[in-house]
Amino acid sequence: MRITRVEAEPLEMRLAEPYSIAYESIDSAFNVFLNLETDAGLTGVGCAAPDPSITGETAEMVLDGIRNTVEPLLKGADPVRVSSLNEQLSAEIPGRPSARAAVDMALHDILGKKTDLPLWRLLGGFRDRILTSITIGILPADETVQIARARVTEGFRCLKVKGGSDVDEDIEKIFLVREEVGPNIAIRFDANQGYSVPQALDFVRATGKANLELIEQPTPKDVPELLGQVTRKSPIPVMADESLVRLQDAFYLARAGLADMVNVKLMKVGGISEALQIEAVAKSAGIEVMVGCVDEAALGIAAGLHFALARPNVTRADLDGHLDLIGDPTSGTVTIRDGFIYPSEKPGLGCDNIC
Repeated sequence: MRITRVEAEPLEMRLAEPYSIAYESIDSAFNVFLNLETDAGLTGVGCAAPDPSITGETAEMVLDGIRNTVEPLLKGADPVRVSSLNEQLSAEIPGRPSARAAVDMALHDILGKKTDLPLWRLLGGFRDRILTSITIGILPADETVQIARARVTEGFRCLKVKGGSDVDEDIEKIFLVREEVGPNIAIRFDANQGYSVPQALDFVRATGKANLELIEQPTPKDVPELLGQVTRKSPIPVMADESLVRLQDAFYLARAGLADMVNVKLMKVGGISEALQIEAVAKSAGIEVMVGCVDEAALGIAAGLHFALARPNVTRADLDGHLDLIGDPTSGTVTIRDGFIYPSEKPGLGCDNIC
């Protein structure tokens, strides 16, 4: 089997509900969709969700990488040699992780279609569903409570509240949300690098009675030792997100004891293959993994989900980045019911060619 055609197509999708985090506001998302056609009649599909602040890429950079590097490398190649192709791409376009993620995703999709298995079964098949959180961006307290109430009514059992701009306001919001949703709904808090160490510790101590599940990336990513200072003194688990971009970051965080958990996003680490290696490093150090996402099509969410379902140490999911995208051509690739996210039972990632 050989790859005969590489096709990429960008698409800007508006968000039904724009949102804000500690360092930016978002109202739309660019994704680049990828088809890898083969002479066996199988087409692997993938998508890239470039974000200058997270992946360091633009859609133009992804398209350039696919047309000038990926296409010459992959045309005529055997798509089941995933490790070999990934190693070559890592060397050729190291600074374009979402582009590499799209390719890695499409290669894994071909593997699943070739074996007639959903990818999560092929990769290990540990579970068939996982609870996902849904995110509430930075909003005034009354709107935060209103959205929390609506999400719980919709069936979500885990909320991720964004903050990091004002510690006192964040503390107030957490208690208001807890009062609104009751004790049985999990609440996670994501400061998106917005706090200093003293602010982060003030926050976790002040919100102790609110029974938070975790605090995510409270301090700036460029000084990972600050994250470690919070981790060593925090009464609740501390999760690294922006501090984890490469496999080497996972090793450093684990060796130095800088985090209790890590958030693995396929778009920032370069795909499923790299995510599996990061998960193995985290497991060896007793660090739990959450699979996360950016604003990406349901196809990208599906890839993260299949990774999560395959591995026992991926204990949490934050896979909601597709829910507000308008005009997603891959919608329906995953399903959310009663707070759990389920994959398609079709082979591979459960999606046909999309370009």
